Amino acid sequence: MEIMENAALIVVDVQKGFEEEYWGRRNNPEAEENIARLIDTWQASGRPVVFVRHDSADSRSPLRTGHPGNDLKDFVAERRGKGSGPEVLVTKSVNSAFYGEPDLDAWLRGLGAEGADGGAGEARRQQIVIVGIQTNMCNETTARMGGNLGYEVFFPLDAMHTFDLVGPFGWTATADELARATAVSLHGGRFAQVVTTEELVAAAG
Repeated sequence: MEIMENAALIVVDVQKGFEEEYWGRRNNPEAEENIARLIDTWQASGRPVVFVRHDSADSRSPLRTGHPGNDLKDFVAERRGKGSGPEVLVTKSVNSAFYGEPDLDAWLRGLGAEGADGGAGEARRQQIVIVGIQTNMCNETTARMGGNLGYEVFFPLDAMHTFDLVGPFGWTATADELARATAVSLHGGRFAQVVTTEELVAAAG
């Protein structure tokens, strides 16, 4: 795995509201530790970091604007601005981080990271790494849209988590089942490469 010097880490919706009982049972208790490790690795290397915050318009949501749950978790908030590379905060009210303010796609393209190889041969795809909450919701949606927009997407499954969910017809799925289904869909469908935190840290070092 090769991680380019301008590969962007996108930290999606790591907010205090996700700690509330509203959501139910979660998976992957190591998610926060791995997210922090990737932020530290990216900031230490001078690579770009995008922090994303969900400003819910739902008056019942723990992520609604003005509610304490809207705030980024402390371990993320205290890392903002600590890197030597470019950083930005994107706010959104839908699943995809590409539909927020400022425009994420424009910001990424503005880094000049599309990376043509000196004009000889094919241009290299710009890389993004997606971490955060929730695996099968905003993370998956952002990954799918990133793939459609032409980005090379890395999806470290151990640096994110989700919650058990009830669907149609009385069907239910556990958080682990949902995470596995997301991983299979994204990787098998070639929207993203599903990887581990350890692989990314080793490649970005």
